[in-house]
Amino acid sequence: MGTLVRLFSPPPTTLCTNKFFLSPTIPSISSPRHNTTSSTKKHQYYRTQSSKFGNFLDLKPETTQPESLDFDLSWWDPKSDRPHFDVIIIGTGPAGLRLAEQVSRYGIKVCCVDPSPLSVWPNNYGVWVDEFESLKLEDCFDKTWPMACVYLDENKTKYLDRPYGRVSRKKLKTKLMEGCVSNGVKFHEAKVWKIEHQEFESFIMCDDGNELKASLIVDASGFASNFIEYDKKRNHGYQIAHGILAEVEEHPFDLDKMVLMDWRDTHLGNEPYLRVKNSRFPTFLYAMPFDSNLVFLEETSLVSRPVLSYKEVKSRMVARLRHLGIRVKRVLEDEKCLIPMGGPLPKLPQSLMAIGGTSGVVHPSTGYMVARSMALAPVLADAIAECLGSTRMIRGQPLYHRAWNGLWPIQRRCTREFYSFGMETLLKLDLDGTRRFFDAFFNLDPYQWQGFLSSRLSLQELLLLSLSLFGRASNMSRFDIVTKCPVPLAKMVGKLAIETI
Repeated sequence: MGTLVRLFSPPPTTLCTNKFFLSPTIPSISSPRHNTTSSTKKHQYYRTQSSKFGNFLDLKPETTQPESLDFDLSWWDPKSDRPHFDVIIIGTGPAGLRLAEQVSRYGIKVCCVDPSPLSVWPNNYGVWVDEFESLKLEDCFDKTWPMACVYLDENKTKYLDRPYGRVSRKKLKTKLMEGCVSNGVKFHEAKVWKIEHQEFESFIMCDDGNELKASLIVDASGFASNFIEYDKKRNHGYQIAHGILAEVEEHPFDLDKMVLMDWRDTHLGNEPYLRVKNSRFPTFLYAMPFDSNLVFLEETSLVSRPVLSYKEVKSRMVARLRHLGIRVKRVLEDEKCLIPMGGPLPKLPQSLMAIGGTSGVVHPSTGYMVARSMALAPVLADAIAECLGSTRMIRGQPLYHRAWNGLWPIQRRCTREFYSFGMETLLKLDLDGTRRFFDAFFNLDPYQWQGFLSSRLSLQELLLLSLSLFGRASNMSRFDIVTKCPVPLAKMVGKLAIETI
């Protein structure tokens, strides 16, 4: 019998579940009224209510508590309901609810345990529109843009003909909840603090004193969880970002384009210390303009090891907004985001299953995860149903093996090693090298760069992508690849050899 004891305590920062790109739900904002006050009073208003020019740090966010859904859930009643289920899912984030919805379609008894099942997720999600369309989730957007753009420097901009969308947290959670309720999923409002495994079933102990058991426990509680076991050194890279949803006097962005990445650094011309550090560990601006006065702005370190400090990221963002002439009037939401990227997969197999941030499905090179979790949940559900939905009731180690192998078959493990190689390459590039890399990357055939960002290329297709990327790269970029990639390449080849033996 094995026992895991973990106390869930809030991490020092928000751990996002899909950050390469964020996108918050927009609170209602009253339209600016015509100002009929004197110029003196008007000047006084902006001096006291608006931020300093380009500096938003002195403004407090107006939205601090997540919204709660008005939804009639089927609650587990410890007085009248049996405490035994086929599957218990810890966490009601996107991955957990999607898995609960899919598994319960097979008639499998599922219970979701979460401290606040009805709260709208505080994390923010943005995806490529075609990804959600393929999952029949196209009705879960709040806003879409017909194209995206990437500013490489002051003189070169890439325009990407691929629509991008801001996910409505409320719409997506409501849709997943509706599926769960219609399939008979039970919910329990509590925090899990202990997991105990026996030969054919596992137990969870909750902070309210209740104990539930199931044939399979799935951890979908996100990056902050420590329940999942690892048998290799966790050498993650880290993506860190600071973002705000802000009402501004004006901004320079086109309303029909979202800014995927802005690598320009002219805003640091008067900040020599920041510019020197940014040249080695670059950050970019991500922006989603909703209208002429409402925009989501985020300064992001794509990946670093060790992680950049929030102070550094915010200082660069202040300088950038000042340079762009963006005066922030109100901060409606802010978000601090830290995402572990790459590193080893969890121990395979183990008695505790995982989905979402705890399972290793985050894209090692970009931080994408939500659309991928939505796509993989049905795959994992099928593997679980083959065991628990059959008359044979396969449980214990055979169940754990099939579940983990369903999520991470050999082909998917190999492609993940390749994406991790991409992360290790990015870690070695400075600002100029990063610009050269993305210049070549977005010159690839759309099938290749879109497939790479969406984790849908086979290993053979990834190898062809690498050859094509090298062929399209500038001489300096080729020099970067030749001089900086041999060690990561050798490590990837070694890991691929181990995986295929």
